[in-house]
Amino acid sequence: MAGEPDHCRRGRRKPAGQRPGNATRPTTDRVKEALFSRLEALDAIDDARVLDLYAGSGSLGIESASRGARSAELVEFDARASEVCQRNADMANQVLGRRTVSVLRSKVESFLERAADDVLWDLVFLDPPYPLDEPSLKAVLTKLAFHLDEGAVVVVERSSRSPEPDWPDTLERFADKKYGETKLWFAEPV
Repeated sequence: MAGEPDHCRRGRRKPAGQRPGNATRPTTDRVKEALFSRLEALDAIDDARVLDLYAGSGSLGIESASRGARSAELVEFDARASEVCQRNADMANQVLGRRTVSVLRSKVESFLERAADDVLWDLVFLDPPYPLDEPSLKAVLTKLAFHLDEGAVVVVERSSRSPEPDWPDTLERFADKKYGETKLWFAEPV
């Protein structure tokens, strides 16, 4: 099933009709492996509180949980994608033997506005849909910055044709990497 950790899906076919809506695009296996190798080198996953914004199938948050994250919250507004997230989260929680992954159907902006002041995350993935404009992405990053713990890592995945995100003053890019049509931007709280 798309979005679940590799060890959960070996030997199983992906059921038909379980793809997220057209507004989502899956992270390729090559990009995902490179991303998680880097995050493990940064020691950013173990016991982390993970937030997967614009989650699509939830594969990045779920993969984090399978690699030792304390919790993973998947935020997705699209109804079909949210249903896929929930199925994948349920399966991951069953495999992990504990409720580590949760799904919230919400617009990202609304979710961040409602988050309590004391809610902090250690690792955040943002894979916004292509139509999201630069000012809207900056607004999300600005709201997010207030909910990052010290030493947190933020990963923004975009088309390699997209410009670098316009980082708010509270976030600073420390790395980026291009993989074909995909570019990953890494940032941390200032």
